[in-house]
Amino acid sequence: MKVCEIFTSIQGESSYAGHICTFIRLSGCNLRCSYCDTRYAYDEGTELTESEIISEVSIVGVNTVAITGGEPLLQEDVLHLVERLINQGHKLLIETNGSVSIKDVDPRAVIVMDVKTPGSGMADGLDFSNLSFLKTFDEVKFVITDRADYVWSREFIKEHRLLSRCKVLFSPAFGTLEPAALAEWMIEDRLDVLFNLQLHKYIFGPNRRRV
Repeated sequence: MKVCEIFTSIQGESSYAGHICTFIRLSGCNLRCSYCDTRYAYDEGTELTESEIISEVSIVGVNTVAITGGEPLLQEDVLHLVERLINQGHKLLIETNGSVSIKDVDPRAVIVMDVKTPGSGMADGLDFSNLSFLKTFDEVKFVITDRADYVWSREFIKEHRLLSRCKVLFSPAFGTLEPAALAEWMIEDRLDVLFNLQLHKYIFGPNRRRV
């Protein structure tokens, strides 16, 4: 697999925010979101075997592991890596942009899937069949850039009954939308979703790649 980086940090997003987590960032992405903060993962990377990746993770000794990107599911070998890491006792998160099928992912893995809003410029990228494969402990995240994104996302979760399918998170696009604005909209609407900040950016700054 082509790996951009492996590092350990504080999980900054999802309901697991605040947990120490080892990240396996795979290279390559098929989307180009307007607010992307990991453009270096489009092309950078080194070919590593599955055993080499697992060895690095084992040396670190952290239980929670997130496989991210780029878009990690573009590399088919990741499915077996997920299975092996779970079999070794890891809590495994897969952070995906929603454009690639999650059907064959080990059902023990936690899917953290973005639904791209209009403000991302990639709102037509979603593989809608993925909604039917979501488990109750999976998570769907909306990155909100403005009021129009918020309204679009609010209607999307109602139309697709996401609150009965999985956890739902709204996150303000860092540096674009003030967190207080999103929080106020959610409070006004009594919207029963999880407010989510990119915690790592507030801790370490927006440009730091690893800890």
